[in-house]
Amino acid sequence: MTTYLPKDVTDGLHAARKQDMARKSRLRVEADGRSFAVLRRWQGGFAVDASVVPPLRGLVDLFEGSSPIASCLIIAAEAEDGEMHYEFKRATAMRHSAPLDFQKDDDAPVALIGQ
Repeated sequence: MTTYLPKDVTDGLHAARKQDMARKSRLRVEADGRSFAVLRRWQGGFAVDASVVPPLRGLVDLFEGSSPIASCLIIAAEAEDGEMHYEFKRATAMRHSAPLDFQKDDDAPVALIGQ
C-alpha cells in the first residue's frame, strides 16, 4: 500500500484544513481598521493565513468574538505552510472596567440598604 498523495490532493487538504480552522476560530486580529481571522494562538504569538492577510506590523488588537482580549505589539516571525506567524513583543490585557483612582477598603459596604 502506498501513502503517496498527488500534489493537487495534498493542496486541497491543506486548503480545507485552513478554511476549517478559520471558520472554527473565534479569534481575530484588527489592524488599521481591518479585521482578520486568527488560525492559531499560543503563549507568545498567533498565526494567520498568509494568502489573505497583508503583512502586519506594530500595534494590533486581539479579539475573541466581539470582546477585546489584548492590545499587542507584534513582529513577523516566519512563514510556514501558507501561514504567517507573528510573535508578541508586548501583549497588554484589555480591561473591561475603568481603573479605580482610589484604594478600596477591605471592609467597605457592598450595597446600600434602603428604608
